[in-house]
Amino acid sequence: MIIFRVVGPFKIRRSHESGGRIIADENVREFWQSYGKYANYRGCYVFGRRAGKGFTPGYVGKATKGLKQEIFTPDKLNKYQKFLIQRKKGAPIFFFVLAPVRKGKANLKQIMKVEKYLVNLGVTANPKLINQHYTNPERWGIRGLIRGGQGKVARGIGDFRQMMGVTF
Repeated sequence: MIIFRVVGPFKIRRSHESGGRIIADENVREFWQSYGKYANYRGCYVFGRRAGKGFTPGYVGKATKGLKQEIFTPDKLNKYQKFLIQRKKGAPIFFFVLAPVRKGKANLKQIMKVEKYLVNLGVTANPKLINQHYTNPERWGIRGLIRGGQGKVARGIGDFRQMMGVTF
């Protein structure tokens, strides 16, 4: 079994020249100066926004060559800008879901499976997630567990989560 690990959230500044709405080249350089130890890792990443006490995912991607090579390509930056423009409030952030470091080639099949899973989770959390490949939105939910809406949950839901190995 391959166990990925999550690190983050990592803030990325936005350019003051654009009114704080665009991630510019100098912001990318500053980001890698702060978080460069993750530059060559492979795995997945989630770009999102922190506003108040919560987070909203905006884009989920995979990095099979290395995070530094893949997360700030021009097409990805365009997607991030699109997401950031939707709402004025909130600081842009990344979470990295890192594959274990091993000799030889990365297990691309496992990275793709993790990406698919994260995209589906992201769509559940934010139906306007930019990339919705791999998704066929489910039309069911379980109150207190997944896609259950808001409101009071059943008394036994905590015990049920524990029994099923679901943690939040």
